[in-house]
Amino acid sequence: MIAHSDTFAADITADHDRKNLADIDKALADREINEEAAEYLRVLYSDGMDWFREVFHVLGKCLGAPKAPVVRYDYDNDSGIDEKIKISDINPLSPYLVQHRLDMDPMRNQFFTITGGHKIDLSVSSIVTVIVAAQKSLSRSLEKITGKYYHDYIEDVATTAERVISAHEREASGRAIADKIREEFSNKFITAASETVLKIIGRGHEHIAVDLVRELDKVEKPHLRLQDVWRVKCLFDLVPQARTFMERIREAIPERIISMRDKFYDMDNPRNYRDAKVILNIGPDSEHIVPMEIICQVRTFFEFERLTHNQYERARRRKNAASDEIERKMADYYEEGVKQYNLMICDCVEDLFDRVGWNILYSRGMGMSLFEGFPKNCTLYYPQKMLDIITDKLDNAIENEVFRLTTLPANLTKTQKSEIFHFMARFILVAAMPYRKATWSAPTNTTAGKLFNFVMKEVQRYYKQ
Repeated sequence: MIAHSDTFAADITADHDRKNLADIDKALADREINEEAAEYLRVLYSDGMDWFREVFHVLGKCLGAPKAPVVRYDYDNDSGIDEKIKISDINPLSPYLVQHRLDMDPMRNQFFTITGGHKIDLSVSSIVTVIVAAQKSLSRSLEKITGKYYHDYIEDVATTAERVISAHEREASGRAIADKIREEFSNKFITAASETVLKIIGRGHEHIAVDLVRELDKVEKPHLRLQDVWRVKCLFDLVPQARTFMERIREAIPERIISMRDKFYDMDNPRNYRDAKVILNIGPDSEHIVPMEIICQVRTFFEFERLTHNQYERARRRKNAASDEIERKMADYYEEGVKQYNLMICDCVEDLFDRVGWNILYSRGMGMSLFEGFPKNCTLYYPQKMLDIITDKLDNAIENEVFRLTTLPANLTKTQKSEIFHFMARFILVAAMPYRKATWSAPTNTTAGKLFNFVMKEVQRYYKQ
């Protein structure tokens, strides 16, 4: 282990801050960006050590203290580096791996597999692996702001202006103005959308100026789309654990939330990518925004993504390749990741059947199930209408003995058997990820597999109505 002075981390971070600020000034002088974007970047790339401490503060507030020593993270091998590191040496120039436990986790210790010698292996744990990324390089941030984000911004401004103008005047006028906007904004970096567009349309359009300005002011500026300079990735075993964590953030620090989105169920994403994201403000107040991105992902999907990452990077570099074809290939890749994750969920369903059956016996006369609150209800969930449809169809399937329990700890009533199947269906709904295609199903040689396929096909049928 290399010995460093007590001020080592602060010193190298301060030097890096100064270099970043100089590079921001150079980008401004070269007119790659304007003063508005430069000022935003100065906030994000100044006081790096303070913002990095805030990243760890947020993790501690939502997950508690780490359950193992913090270690450096190696992106090339996607693993932690097994060497001692002092807390005082942690700095934003290196990524780190932190192991937390999701306390009060509704899934905790519910799944197990009994192997030889009565050894019990947990299939699902409450351990949350957090990859604390290094501060995003300024060159990469500038590339995003002046590249993809700015191109998207130009298109958003042009289409917004075209929509408003076409609603009041001829569609041809709207298209003509949109073309002029694309040309004007492509010549230099512009963030004053309203003022610039009003100059482009000139006189004679005063009657639409108010509506036009109102809509253009809603378009997010390119530099404000940069929200991952400070970022972490949290790896959970199950989707409900990720959602429990997200709801904990919403309860603990609601005033810091900039945005929150859950795409575990999303089948409309062209890449078919599944995760959830929370953007928090770790700045001092609402006027000084320093966004922190928290990506929530399930461990199985992350491991699959890691295996296919190189293929995606090669496809992304082909600038002349059709983007639709790249997206189609990635959608197929990630569908395999969804399948791998769902196979694990199907195995968990199989493990749970006996436990739920025994629990019904244990709870007789107690008035409460030992599984009460498991899995936890979540507001980030499927529509109630779809849940009602599945419940009704499941009742009919149980009544017609489409689903039957062949091995039971004791004789159970029809009501108790129905309770087991409804419990398991609810677990599948909160834990599994829906498929993009209807061409795959879990093995049907078990009751768990049959029930899993039944529930997931009903999910697909609902979204394809």
